[in-house]
Order: sequence, then C-alpha cells, then structure tokens
Amino acid sequence: MAGVAEQVVEWRRYLHRRPELSFHEHETAAFVAETLAGFGGLEVTQPAERAVMARLDSGRPGPAIALRADIDALPIQEESDVEFASERPGVMHACGHDGHTAMLLGAARTLLDAELPGGEIRFLFQPAEEVAPGGARDLVEAGVLDGVDFVYGCHLWGPLEVGKVSAMPGRFMASADFFTLIISGRGGHAGFPHRSVDTVAAAAELVTSLQHIVSRRVDPLEPAVVTVGRLRAGEAPNVIPGRAELAGTVRCFDPDVRARIPVLIDEIARGVCAAHGADHELQYQYGYLPVINDERATALVRAAIGDRLAEMEPIMGGDDFSAYLQDVPGCYAVVGAGSEYPHHHPRFRIDERALEIGTRLHVDVARRALKEIG
Repeated sequence: MAGVAEQVVEWRRYLHRRPELSFHEHETAAFVAETLAGFGGLEVTQPAERAVMARLDSGRPGPAIALRADIDALPIQEESDVEFASERPGVMHACGHDGHTAMLLGAARTLLDAELPGGEIRFLFQPAEEVAPGGARDLVEAGVLDGVDFVYGCHLWGPLEVGKVSAMPGRFMASADFFTLIISGRGGHAGFPHRSVDTVAAAAELVTSLQHIVSRRVDPLEPAVVTVGRLRAGEAPNVIPGRAELAGTVRCFDPDVRARIPVLIDEIARGVCAAHGADHELQYQYGYLPVINDERATALVRAAIGDRLAEMEPIMGGDDFSAYLQDVPGCYAVVGAGSEYPHHHPRFRIDERALEIGTRLHVDVARRALKEIG
C-alpha cells in the first residue's frame, strides 16, 4: 500500500490548495469523479448535486456496505504556513475534510485490487457537512443507502494522538442546532442613552444570561452546550444602534433537552429584552441529529482497529453522518491526527501520518464487514 499512501498525501495536498465552501464544491466533486473514473472498474455516478458515488461490485452475493467522506471546507483565512496552503482567500480546509476525501480515494484504489469475499462497496463523497441542513440528507433521499447493510465513516481528530483511533458504541457526537437572536429598539446618540433603547447592552446581558440554561435549567448529568459565536451591532462608537444580532449553536444528546432549549432561549430573550425596553426575534434551525453508533457495527470497527484503539468520551461536536445512521446500522470513528491547534482554527494542520492509518482502516473495515455481515 506504500504507493497508494504516497498518492493519498498528494491528493490531500492538491485538495488543500483548492478548498471550496459548503454547497459550492463543484471543482472538488469533479476532481473526485475524474480520479475514480481513472481507476477503472468502478461505476461512478453523481446521485445528488456536487456529490459523487462509486460502486465496486464483487459480482458475488453478499452484503452491501457504504464508506463516506465529506468534501467541503470552511470560511477561514488560512495561517498554517504549510507549503500547500489554500490558494483561495478566506477559504480553508480547517477540519480535515481534504484528508477524508483523499483517504477514501485511497481506499477505493486499494480495494479495487483486493479479493472481495462477495457483496458490494459504495464510496460516498458528500458535500456540505459544515452547514446545516447538510449534504447527507440529500444523499439518503437520492437512495445511496438503498439495500445497504452497514455504513462507516471516520474523522481525522486533532486532539487525539497520531496512531490512535477511537470508535465508541452509543452516543458519540452531539446534535447540532443553530439560532439567531435579533434585538431591536430605538437607536440614538451615545451621549443620550436615556432617549434610546440600548440594544448592545441588551445583547451583552443576553450572552451571559443564556449560559444559565446549561448551568441552571438542564440536568447537570445531561450533556448540553449553548454557545454564542457571533455578536454584531453598530458601526460607530458614538451611536447606539437600533439593532443587534446574536448567533450561536446548541449541542446535546437527549431529545427532550433538544426540544426544551429553544423554548428557554426564547423565554430568556423575552425577559432580558423587556427589561431593556427592546424587542426580540428568535430564528431557530434544527440541524443534525446526534451520532449514535450501532453497538454491533461499532464492535466490528473496534475489532478492525485492533491495538490502535483508544477509549473516548462523547464529543459535543456534531456531524451529519447521523443522517445515514437513521437508516442503516453503522459506526463513525475518529482517527488521531495530532494537531497543535483545534479544528476550525486558521492554523489547524494534521499530521499526515494519520492519512495512511485512516486509509487502511477504511479498507480493513470494508473487508471485515463484507465477511461478517450477512
């Protein structure tokens, strides 16, 4: 596999230089489709816009399994200083999806030369993981999982050391929902606040008040996160703006908690804004369901991981891989990538030794699944 491993690194660097945002991955999808077609022996289709699927049929009876990689990048200006840094201002592969794509290409190339015990493998290259509602839902609706018995995917994971892999049964990644709060009132001169409604003061109080949801309104034994990631208001230091906007995300596992949090956000916003004489509007988007790994499927993946296995607590990050798990038993794993900086950081970089490990794991999981699932 040495030659394929080197090619995986080259593919990853090619993609890293040319990142594309969610719902705009036209060149990436074209590159993936052209590369797969160049291998020969694969049935390559585009089941949804900017998505690519390759089908490898053994020609013998057996299960159908699916392997998935996401292909989109983030709106971040890269500061990693690697020689293959993004050539597109303001767009960066800051979450490892370039590596995911390259690893699955490498797995497809390797499995083409392998003797399969039977069944078929579907390689899914999915757009738009980073932005809800995500691209997985469109692929499921397009029928890519029809007849599939098992689905597997993996994520390069910076906090985990290179050489380690984790696959945990049950709760693994949280649901990911998103909200925007618009605060409005009568703006005015900064020197005469008593003649205005200070939307900035209301927004500032609201940011801190929302933190009480998790600390005081949710069972402390039930994981939940409410994060405000954006606050926008005003253009000048001597003007009280008539509008302020907060945007954030909510993460949890329990469906009752998930349903209750937007009610609490609205309740708190109403009270805070009323105290300031302001009005509010809540826009809430349910994004991704939590990733809940199937126990039997995860046992299969853990057996393939072998001595590299690392135990992990559930992750409050989200992933629309959960859409596949609603239809088919499967497992989502993380592959240690040893990054000094966190995911979604301008200096995020992976240790490229992780690419060969992730590629091999795709191959080993696929072969094991074809043998054991029936």
